[in-house]
Amino acid sequence: MTKVLLTIQVLLAGALWIAVFPASAARDNSVPAKPAEALYLQLGQVGLDPSRVYRVRGASLSRGALQISLEDGTIGFTQDVMGKITGAFFEGEGEILLLPPNEVERRSMSLFTGMAILEERFATAYFRFNEDLVEELRADLREAENGKEFAERWNPTATNMASTDAMRLLLTFSRMLPTKSGDEGQLAPSGGLKPDHFLHARVQGLKLGVFDVVFDSTAGEQLFAGQSQATKDGQTYYDVWTSFALPAPAAKPIRREHVEQEEGASARDDRVALRKFAITTEVLPPKQIRAKAVVQCEVRDSGPRALLFELSRFLQIESVQLNGEPVEFIHNPALDGTELARRGNDVMAVIMPEPLKPGQKFELTFVYSGEVLAEAGSGLLYVGARGIWYPNRGLEMATFDLQFSYPQGWTLVATGKQAPFATESIATTGGEQTSRWISDRPIPVAGFNLGKYREVSTKAGDVEVETYATQGLERDFPRPPIQVIEPVRPNPTEPVKPMMVPPEPPPSLNEVRVGEEAARAVRYFSDRFGPFPYSHLVLTQLPGRESQGWPGLIFLSSYAFLDPHEREHSRGSNPRMLLVDTVPAHETAHQWWGDLIVWGSYRDQWYSEGLANYCALMMVQEKNPEGFRQIMDMYRQELVEKNKDGMAPMDAGPVTLGTRLLSSQFPGGYEAINYGRGTWLFHMLRSMLNDVAKQENKPAGPSADEPFMRSLRKVRQRYEGRMISTRELLDVVAEDLPPALRYEGKKSLDWFLDGWINGTSLPSLELKGVKFAAKGADSSVSGMIVQKDAPPDLVTSVPVYAVLGGKRMVLLGRVFADGEESSFRLRTPAGAHKIVLDPYETVLTRPK
Repeated sequence: MTKVLLTIQVLLAGALWIAVFPASAARDNSVPAKPAEALYLQLGQVGLDPSRVYRVRGASLSRGALQISLEDGTIGFTQDVMGKITGAFFEGEGEILLLPPNEVERRSMSLFTGMAILEERFATAYFRFNEDLVEELRADLREAENGKEFAERWNPTATNMASTDAMRLLLTFSRMLPTKSGDEGQLAPSGGLKPDHFLHARVQGLKLGVFDVVFDSTAGEQLFAGQSQATKDGQTYYDVWTSFALPAPAAKPIRREHVEQEEGASARDDRVALRKFAITTEVLPPKQIRAKAVVQCEVRDSGPRALLFELSRFLQIESVQLNGEPVEFIHNPALDGTELARRGNDVMAVIMPEPLKPGQKFELTFVYSGEVLAEAGSGLLYVGARGIWYPNRGLEMATFDLQFSYPQGWTLVATGKQAPFATESIATTGGEQTSRWISDRPIPVAGFNLGKYREVSTKAGDVEVETYATQGLERDFPRPPIQVIEPVRPNPTEPVKPMMVPPEPPPSLNEVRVGEEAARAVRYFSDRFGPFPYSHLVLTQLPGRESQGWPGLIFLSSYAFLDPHEREHSRGSNPRMLLVDTVPAHETAHQWWGDLIVWGSYRDQWYSEGLANYCALMMVQEKNPEGFRQIMDMYRQELVEKNKDGMAPMDAGPVTLGTRLLSSQFPGGYEAINYGRGTWLFHMLRSMLNDVAKQENKPAGPSADEPFMRSLRKVRQRYEGRMISTRELLDVVAEDLPPALRYEGKKSLDWFLDGWINGTSLPSLELKGVKFAAKGADSSVSGMIVQKDAPPDLVTSVPVYAVLGGKRMVLLGRVFADGEESSFRLRTPAGAHKIVLDPYETVLTRPK
């Protein structure tokens, strides 16, 4: 799945403070009392209490790797909310210290702050919390003489910032709301749930400016630091400096540094599972929809009474019902620059009238409407650029029953397969068309597209491949100048009218070719990864350069519908043009990697993009090896290409930073790392396995039975319909790891995870001290592999070749380059006179 729904799992786990500003509350007048709305508004507007201003000296707040020192100054606490103090404002001399736990996070911190650790003095700070911070600081508090003056000076600032954390605090204090049965709630979590501790410091640093540090015990990664930053071109990003989980308890030992990181990132708010969606939608071109979504839910574990959902910011909720009864809800706009805002989505909270109990099943009904469609001209509409069109809680497998009504003259396609309507048919007004689509199996996300299409179909075995394209391109599609052809003049004195050639034919003329490309990809991947996951595949035209994949439904860029000659006028270099040719195959590969098997956390999302991209390029490699080499070389060059500030995309961080790579420092970092480096990582893995298989006279690539493909089939069989982490993916590959690829004799790819997946370097490889020796009929070669431009602990599997007479090259074996210099000794065939490292460029090394 490509750029459809970047995961919100960390967000839903508790890092909501970055996503909410003053909200529009529920407008359902049928609910007479709205205690949650009142609580939320109070949390978002609370000011300082003049009677709670103190002098503070020598105080500190400690949360794991976070230490906040209030050395000398004045602190004022906020007024009560439900009898609790939830905020404070500090002015004076303070210092904040945050220690990232590993090299990945230290590099990330250094990229944005210039320091591997966060050590910053500050003059003012605003705190929000859900614990008794007054009691924690009481020993260091003294009565202040200027309390009223302090409160008056800083109250506007404190009140203005209060809304930032209102939603996160609502999660905590929703437990105290009166229940429908009249019982009083309780603040402390019950039933053995993990503690709910929250502290957010918005600090005015003396050197770094305003930034945020958050501790949230309910989040997968409990400590977080970042800053909102604008680029020179006016774009706003929220730069995540660091985000990490606290060490696991001593009873649960950590094997290696990266395990802690993965386990933390994988934590999600999964206490409520969304099992089934039944969505009835009235589509009103060109922009509007009106919809009712009925969601069947099941409680896995109890927790806060506020359930969080994500929904497009362009859709307005009209009502929410629980089992047919109205319930409160709060709809919040996202903060500019955050991942949520870039997706065009907001957060919505649904307030449950009673505490949830494990095993409980219930039904939520959402009624909403708005302008979520985008219209691009020439009969092209699409959903996607304006956020998610139905309430959801992140990527989770569920079944979908989608029913639509829409005007005559339009064609609608959606995820799932078409089905007849149930007895209660969708209501229509005035001759609209209707259609119903039911998912073949549980899927992580659902979508639809609408246009004035022409349809063609083809087959890939038993899989129907349908392609839909319009008669025109979007209004803002880059068009070459109209060509004017001057005919040959037999008689120079006789005027001849020149012919005008249109710049490009309509996309519908090329849809047969596009459909056949996707069908070839379905056959190719089915042979290697197992059967196509869905009953059919639908491709539709999408305005712009980007494509999007949904289960069984692909939105293909208008560029994919141009033939190679037409693309010459619209694209750049030859590798880029070759890459456009792979788009149908790339998005088809996502049907396995991203839709059938979903990434486990934002740190694992790279696998979906990198693997889908590499699978498409495997097809290129078999038909056009030189084109494949050009594309891979382009990725390599782009990683080291420095901008005007002297920084290269490779410096943005490893693939495991996921959407954090999209920052003010590197606006294009996500694409360069996840697509470029991610593709290279899979090429390295496959090449290593193939090299050893060839030496052992076992099936090797390119073939459906090569080791890499066998591993991917095993991944598909084991994780079909589930989420997978980077660690789990590598563990499957390592199960059949041959002895020649076992670093230090271990049947593990930890060395690859640590140095390459969690690394950023592109080393240079050189030979040193090469010597040939012969003993009777046996010959050997020894020498040293020098690894430069790399960290001292980088381990690389390097293929070593011997050059024989006639320039023929023979693989001698693979050698682990461990650190700067590594010695080797290999047997050589007769006639070997030269040694070459990685001549076929299977290692991501620095461009020469």
